[in-house]
Amino acid sequence: MPLIIATLASLALCFAPAPGAAATVSARRPLRGNDTLVSAQGKFELGLFSPAGSSGGRLYLGIWYKNVPVQTVVWVGNRAAPLSAVASTELRVSTEDGNLELVGPTSASASPVVVWSSNLSPSLPGSNTAEIRDDGNLVLLAGGNTSNVLWQSFDHPTDTLVPDAWVGENKLTGEYQTLTSWRNAQDPAPGMFTDTVDPNGTSEFFYMWNHSRTYWRTGMWTGRTFATMPEVRNNVLVNTTYVETPAFRRVSDILYDNATIARLVLDLTGQAKRYIWMPGSQSWQLYWAAPTLQCDVYALCGVFGVCDQRSQLPCRCLPGFAPASEVDWTLNDWSGGCRRSSSLTCANNGSTTDGFLPLPDVKLPDGDSLAVGAAQSKAECESTCQSNCSCQAYAFSAGAKGCTVWHEEIRNLEQLYADSGVSGSDLHLRLSQEGLDILHGADSKKRGRRLGLVVGIPLAGLAALGASVILAWRILLAGRRRLASMENEKGSSLVVYSYSDLRAATKNFSERLGGGSFGSVYHGVLKGGHKGDNAIQHQVAVKKLESLGRQGDKQFRTEVSTLGLIQHVNLVRLLGFCSAGDEKMLVYEYMPRGSLDRYLFGGGASLSWRERHCIMVGVARGLAYLHHGCHECIIHCDIKPENILLDEDMSPRIADFGMAKLVGRDFSRALTTMRGTIGYLAPEWISGQPISAKADVYSFGMVLFELISGRRNSDGYSMVEVAGSGNSDSWTFFPLWAAGKVVEGEVSAVADPRLRGNMRPEELKRACWIACWCIQDEEAQRPTMAQVVQALEGAIQVHAPPVPRALKHLVTLT
Repeated sequence: MPLIIATLASLALCFAPAPGAAATVSARRPLRGNDTLVSAQGKFELGLFSPAGSSGGRLYLGIWYKNVPVQTVVWVGNRAAPLSAVASTELRVSTEDGNLELVGPTSASASPVVVWSSNLSPSLPGSNTAEIRDDGNLVLLAGGNTSNVLWQSFDHPTDTLVPDAWVGENKLTGEYQTLTSWRNAQDPAPGMFTDTVDPNGTSEFFYMWNHSRTYWRTGMWTGRTFATMPEVRNNVLVNTTYVETPAFRRVSDILYDNATIARLVLDLTGQAKRYIWMPGSQSWQLYWAAPTLQCDVYALCGVFGVCDQRSQLPCRCLPGFAPASEVDWTLNDWSGGCRRSSSLTCANNGSTTDGFLPLPDVKLPDGDSLAVGAAQSKAECESTCQSNCSCQAYAFSAGAKGCTVWHEEIRNLEQLYADSGVSGSDLHLRLSQEGLDILHGADSKKRGRRLGLVVGIPLAGLAALGASVILAWRILLAGRRRLASMENEKGSSLVVYSYSDLRAATKNFSERLGGGSFGSVYHGVLKGGHKGDNAIQHQVAVKKLESLGRQGDKQFRTEVSTLGLIQHVNLVRLLGFCSAGDEKMLVYEYMPRGSLDRYLFGGGASLSWRERHCIMVGVARGLAYLHHGCHECIIHCDIKPENILLDEDMSPRIADFGMAKLVGRDFSRALTTMRGTIGYLAPEWISGQPISAKADVYSFGMVLFELISGRRNSDGYSMVEVAGSGNSDSWTFFPLWAAGKVVEGEVSAVADPRLRGNMRPEELKRACWIACWCIQDEEAQRPTMAQVVQALEGAIQVHAPPVPRALKHLVTLT
């Protein structure tokens, strides 16, 4: 499979250690200074490193991928005790107790001291050796015996789980092996977030804040997967397994193909993220994250911080507050939270001049809240809070909740929006009179400036305009800063480009890749960052929206908001956008193979059955993620071969989200006008009924038939000759004919003649049956996309389908 079989020449050739690289470490052969230890086949390397962008000369013992050009550290030894200089630094086997230890100078001691050790009971001194293996495991061996492992890094993970490593509980010692996030991007010291297996003995894993608050759970192990992790079930990249024995209970990942480079990271934002290395683009591709939304991570923004999922960066301080550490916030470490810009004024007798600032549409914070039953009105609730010097905020509801006040610190506050489908509350934040005056004064100055700029426009309109200008300016500045470091971009934020940037990148929009009803797509090359003396170039596809009108502008906003927050290996990645006056452009990662329709109907090179099957599974996985893996269900609404792009490895990416609909989990349907492409539209959509995610399932079934047959289903409802009829005047609608053949058991008749019979009969039969189930008339009869993924992979049994009746009706319409 092209997606998971990387080029052997670059990833798996036997590797001779480079100059300065050692094969083993022992008492007689320590690893000194900048020397490194390399695994036998050159896959992993161990040595000293400084985190990217860090200053101060802090050095750590780490393990990273040898053949990945962007240094990616998977294990850190002295993560809480950095070295200060390379000189006098040694990784050695102790001649006193046989432990592996790191010795060197620190900021507190110029003389070499032990900053990290394997901490084993004393063994035979001087006889042990250490080596790094091709799975990334650093092992300490007794007397050089490769089968007698005294200590291994796999038993002590840091923030990353590589395949074959594990997290869980050692029942014999009572120790828990956990992942713990870095403190920030430049400091690998233990952060606020950890994962651990349930201390009560179940198979469930918890993700925790500060070792005290669970914010996400995997669900119990079902025998095949964890209950709340449908996205990684039977994953084509890695197989997640849970094992329990009298000695341990633990989870680990196993690769289906050793050429694949994959990892699971507990990110400094508290999310668990799975990545795969893409050799074609030379970048890490995020394909799964949990929790899906950053704001579901508990207390991500620290005390008096508010999480905003729609902001470029998720955290900001409450009005009247400022980051406790500006430096930490620039490194995306928000755990320190915010502090008041001006102190509250409250005398011992409770008298105060403090007031309250209403914060509308928020998810009320966690913390030491207290229900005040005596307060029967908003005024009484406010008075109760104001009379207590420790009260920080209050909320009042005329319903059952009544009056709630918060004392001391406030955390886990989230900004909600009226159109999100989740209702928020009004929180009244206590501020000093000075703080209120500053905020109100700033608002007055803004209003004055706006009134001076435009006369006769209503004040409310001006306020909205001014807020939009400020927001756009902030986004533009942030985008410019991020553009300089595109090569390190992880996909969590969008870059804002200027029109001149994209005009230069596309050579004045000269190389057109394709187009649709809302404009054209052009090939471009962007420069960002530097490697050595050369600027790194990134190939992109620029979608230039033309003749927008209201519908096109809506498509632009939909695509930005939909793709801006989601990442999956089978979804095209949106890198950024341009909104300059009437010019609206979207910038995507470049897909060198183009769209699927070119290979099915373009008359060029055909696809093998293996490639077709991999595309089926990949598209199904992408849709399953949209339907089941996001905070809100996303219905794509326009699944067809033209919107399925192929990367360099022929891996499919779903594109063109301009028609997508977001449906809250409390709702199952969306009412929308009939759009999309004739031939892929579900019957309920044609009849004007509200649609659900099953509309995408129907479209996918039609695409499945096209992948199987190599025939166009929906070119104006074109007809195809009935095979074997002997009558050139006998015609029928191809999907109807194909469904009939499938039900009759003649699935081979449906297969593309260009395959010349080179396909797997069981896979062909299964794919045909699934296609028929997907295009059933009744939504309830169609499977979910999660079930489709399982069925395509053979994990669940598929029964013979009926012929969809609606197809016969479609023929009469033509």
